[in-house]
Formats: sequence, structure tokens, C-alpha cells
Amino acid sequence: MSGSEPQTTNQRMELSATVEGLAAISGRRRVHLYSDSAYIVNCFRDHWWERWEKNGWKNSQKQPVANRDLWERLIAQTCRHDVVWHKVAGHADDELNNRVDALARGAIAG
Repeated sequence: MSGSEPQTTNQRMELSATVEGLAAISGRRRVHLYSDSAYIVNCFRDHWWERWEKNGWKNSQKQPVANRDLWERLIAQTCRHDVVWHKVAGHADDELNNRVDALARGAIAG
């Protein structure tokens, strides 16, 4: 997943791009998402979001979860699909990361 959102954090950009990508897929599908964002992938792999919901959207330090608006939208989108999360290395010399980046840039270019 790749994307941009003016004047915001990289984490918010990653969340927004993932929400937009899933929203663009019609019907219920099995979707494989490849991302170098541990912030997103680990949230779903380790079920952080379920704990957040159970704890009133507080993290393990009892602080409000950042970007809650986008997390809630992303959770809703993932419930529409059968999402398989794949973590790729976030380094320029990683072949899979380069392929994912090229696909994202191609999609943005249209």
C-alpha cells in the first residue's frame, strides 16, 4: 500500500491509503495486502484493534489510540473482505518491497 495525505504523519498516510485501497474493491473478496508498515500489519496480525475496542479505544499505556477515525474505517473495510496481511521489508534493496512500491506507483499514475 502506498499513498499520501497532505500535512500529516506517515502512519496516517499509510492508514488512509489502505482504507482507500480496500474501499475501491467491490463485493466481498479475498485480498492480499503487502505492506512495509508494521504499524498496520501487526495491528491485524496481533489483534491490537480488538483490544483497543474492548478497552474503549485506549492503548496498552491507557492513552487514546492515535488515528482512531482511520482505524475504525479500516476495520470496517477489512470486515467486508477476507484480508490476508503480508509484511514486507521496508528497505530499498528488498525485491518484494520494490515490487509492491512499483505496483502502488503504477496504480497512482493510472
